[in-house]
Amino acid sequence: MSQAGETGTLFVISAPSGAGKTSLVAEMLHADHKLGVSVSHTTRPMREGEKEGVNYHFVSREDFEAMINRGDFLEHADVFGNYYGTSQVWVREMLASGRDVILEIDWQGAVQVRRLIPECVSVFIVPPSAQALEERLVGRGTDLPEVVSRRLKEAREECRHAVEFDYLVVNDEFKEALADLLGIVRTQRLRMGTQHARHRQLLAGLCGEGDNQA
Repeated sequence: MSQAGETGTLFVISAPSGAGKTSLVAEMLHADHKLGVSVSHTTRPMREGEKEGVNYHFVSREDFEAMINRGDFLEHADVFGNYYGTSQVWVREMLASGRDVILEIDWQGAVQVRRLIPECVSVFIVPPSAQALEERLVGRGTDLPEVVSRRLKEAREECRHAVEFDYLVVNDEFKEALADLLGIVRTQRLRMGTQHARHRQLLAGLCGEGDNQA
């Protein structure tokens, strides 16, 4: 349970396709149960094995556009003809309850989120080299060569925006990258603003506040 006045931190995590972001975030959630992850809304069809409310909230294009008009999203984008978006209401409710939240979004979405929640902490994940990225994308065995080529081109564009983020994590060794990400979360929780809200009574007692009160 959060203390009065304590709010959670929004962690925005971006990476080019093939950098290992999804696997790293999954392990972060497993290692730190105080972290939550936002489930995006999308208009694309549900794929085999996916579950409503787990992988995405699947909605119609009409419903999604109505949500845009109401200002329901922190960020949204049209990707290859399908909408994707992050619920502003859910994120703000989780943060107000003291819960830390992770958003897995691209750099364009991160720009939108920073505009609305400038105090968010942003992290960009990169592979150790362009060659490693290509090997990972080819190694998936799920994409046609032209798709891999397009993803590599997109990755170059995305990586140009890495300097806009607060932290950079290189995913060379998975365990080291995971430790780096968890270290960023822990560092944020130890910042004075967060700790003061959490330990206000402790600090007041240590400082002798109220000793001279009648």
